[in-house]
Amino acid sequence: QVPLVESGGGLVQAGGSLRLSCVASGLPFSTYAMAWFRQAPGKGREWVATIGSGGVITYYADSVKGRFTISRDNAKNTVYLQMNSLKPDDTAVYYCAAGQRVAPLRIGAAAYWGQGTQVTVSS
Repeated sequence: QVPLVESGGGLVQAGGSLRLSCVASGLPFSTYAMAWFRQAPGKGREWVATIGSGGVITYYADSVKGRFTISRDNAKNTVYLQMNSLKPDDTAVYYCAAGQRVAPLRIGAAAYWGQGTQVTVSS
């Protein structure tokens, strides 16, 4: 069983929107903080957003603040990333991750990683 599975990636034009989903299986989802990361070709993995286990506290990278929204539905074991006003620089493989604490998760200290979903934004 794969603990985290992302979906919702695809090809969109600049200025468009996309919503990513990450479904968790076989882990106590409601006790974990969740985060989204991305990695573009030739670049390192970049933190995008984090949400606390209760879904109240959220944090965003400056590069996506005001455009992306992270949310979660603990009843569905799912975390979402709503991406609006997409730019070509947003093109990357997007990964979800789960961790016990918000701060370590932000720097990549995750207990679980998904396998990623490709987002491509054309100009």
